[in-house]
Amino acid sequence: MSLGKVCVDASFVVRLLVVDPDESPYQALWDSWVEAGVVITAPTLILYEVTNALYRLAKAGQFSIEVAYEFLEIALGLNIELYGNANLHGRAWQITNQLSLPATYDAHYLALTEILAAELWTADRRLVNAVRDVYDWIHLVA
Repeated sequence: MSLGKVCVDASFVVRLLVVDPDESPYQALWDSWVEAGVVITAPTLILYEVTNALYRLAKAGQFSIEVAYEFLEIALGLNIELYGNANLHGRAWQITNQLSLPATYDAHYLALTEILAAELWTADRRLVNAVRDVYDWIHLVA
C-alpha cells in the first residue's frame, strides 16, 4: 500500500506525546511522514480516546493533571485529518462482527485504513495480534 496516507490510533498518539522525543520511534515516524508530505488520518474517535487516556495516566500518577492537559492541547493541534461518517461506522460494525472483536473502537481505525487504502500504525500489540492474519497493512511500533 502507498504511504500517501497513514492512519494512527490513540495508542500511537499518546506515546507520541509522552515518550521522550529523542528516544521515540513514534516521533521519528511522525517526523518522516511530515517531511514526506504523508497525510496522517484517524477517525474522530481518536480525540475521545486520547483525552481519556491522558486523563487516566494523570490520575494514575504518571504526570500531573496540568501536564496531561498540556499534552491534550498538543494532541488537539496535531495535523491529523479526521473522519467520522456513517460509512465508517457501518464498516467498523462489520469488521467487529467478522473478527469477533470485543468492541467497535479498534475497528473504526481498521475501517478507515481500509476505506482510504492506507496503513495503520499502532502501539497496541493486542490489536495487531488479533488482526494481522487478516490485515497486512497494520504495523506495530515498539
